Amino acid sequence: MSEENRELAVLISIAASGAEVEECERSLDELERLLNTAGAEAKARVIQVKEAFDPRTCIGKGKVAEVAELVASSGITLAVFDFELSPAQIRNLENDIDGVRVIDRSMLILDIFALHATSGEGKLQVELAQLRYSAPRLIGKGVELSRQGGGIGSRGPGESKLETDRRHLREKISSLEGRIKELEHNRAVMRAKRDRSGITKIGIVGYTNAGKSTLLNKITGSDVLSEDKLFATLDPTTRKAELPTGESVLFTDTVGFIRKLPHHLVKAFKSTLDEVVYSDILLIVSDVNDPEVPEHLKVTEEVIEELGAADKPKIYVYNKCDLSDAADISAADREDTVFISAKTGMGIDRLFELIKHELDRLKKAYKLLIPYDKQSLVSDMYNNFVVTNVEYADGGVLVEAVLDERGRGLYRSYIVE
Repeated sequence: MSEENRELAVLISIAASGAEVEECERSLDELERLLNTAGAEAKARVIQVKEAFDPRTCIGKGKVAEVAELVASSGITLAVFDFELSPAQIRNLENDIDGVRVIDRSMLILDIFALHATSGEGKLQVELAQLRYSAPRLIGKGVELSRQGGGIGSRGPGESKLETDRRHLREKISSLEGRIKELEHNRAVMRAKRDRSGITKIGIVGYTNAGKSTLLNKITGSDVLSEDKLFATLDPTTRKAELPTGESVLFTDTVGFIRKLPHHLVKAFKSTLDEVVYSDILLIVSDVNDPEVPEHLKVTEEVIEELGAADKPKIYVYNKCDLSDAADISAADREDTVFISAKTGMGIDRLFELIKHELDRLKKAYKLLIPYDKQSLVSDMYNNFVVTNVEYADGGVLVEAVLDERGRGLYRSYIVE
């Protein structure tokens, strides 16, 4: 979309006190990047300092009049609120501000997901999230909104228009949930096959646009789409790679996290985000040049905890060091932190060392009794793990081997306490 044809928007937020205005500005900076990713341009910002939200419009009558005047004089057609709005509040705001569509942050994020969904599963997940969250908020003035060309906050994969009949919506949601469950089953089957292979899985996670896909490409030699945009990657991508030690591992690139990630989106993308849960090690990637890194890490840790993966071994990867002379690479000496450039390859060797260290920590020595009719398991252990001793005894083969968590799961029934 050309600069001339970009939709113009006003960004709106509320600060409980003057002290919170700076934090609001930082959040609006991110909202503006989201808006740019969606193909629009922020023409103005409005921050209302107000202790409590106005139940009718959130920002109050006076500020609504101010926004209406701004819209009338600047060609703005879209108002984006940096917090969640109720259907009634959207309706009231659109009635009070002529010629403007009103959406909230969550609806904008959902719209970007609709733009970037490429796989069948991704499109279904986005459509389900939109129906659960956005549909009631799009009913507004009773306008029939086209799913094609309806503007930011209303587009998405799937059928040509968003049903406004509540019964049809419920039926559609139920149908999508059923189809996604089938895909979840298929993904679980694929995951089980990977588990049986005995190969360690490493999840690449972190804030959106931190360079996760670029890192996956650098490590595995793949060509996953990598763009300087928020949420360029939606569908998880798994690639096999060989560490310098010769050990094979699986790296999975995942969808990026962000502030105020819509709950319905987390729920709809559960099968995708479960790749994080089933990883053995997590690489938490951040953009070292971003002043908001501490906040980004906090958001990432919160999402990981919400997914139930807080106990996973973690390596903190500070990326894009090639873009900054100020990067303190001395911190790479810590056992859980490394500074890299996924673009140039700087620090990748050190990253491999930390991964190897975590792999070693995951491994423990076990004694197993393998029945004689299961001899193929002994060969599997030789191929995938370190076997230190083998003895033939009554009832089977006594094997001493160093196993990681997956190995323990594979051979649990044969472990001798």
